[in-house]
Amino acid sequence: MITVNTTIKNKTTEEVWDYFTNPKHVMNWNYAGDDWHCPKAENDLEVGKSFTYTMAAKNGEMSFDFTGIYTEIEPLSKISYVLADDRKIHITFQETEEGIEIIEKFDPETENSEELQQTGWQMILNNFKKYIESN
Repeated sequence: MITVNTTIKNKTTEEVWDYFTNPKHVMNWNYAGDDWHCPKAENDLEVGKSFTYTMAAKNGEMSFDFTGIYTEIEPLSKISYVLADDRKIHITFQETEEGIEIIEKFDPETENSEELQQTGWQMILNNFKKYIESN
């Protein structure tokens, strides 16, 4: 498994959860670089239901849907899901003295190096931190 994490300062767990799961917010942070964006996000946050986030290059040359089915949800503390390619992802939200810590653990895919995957997922989580802390 690959792990990425961040700590969100000056926000409540409820705010962090909402910004992380609400499609209107997801569209503002769910991409790895400035030349990408998330033009569409759908999320049915219930066990057995799914989400689809479209990630696209701003120049229109590339686009893909990131889709999964929820396997476990503990409101304000844990989300687990399985991606379309059967990889498992586990996300926890925990209050600490420094703020709300988010830890994502995920099975690597085989197309890209684990280092590249960790870097990309960390960049997305960094975008989340930047977005929520500036709103």
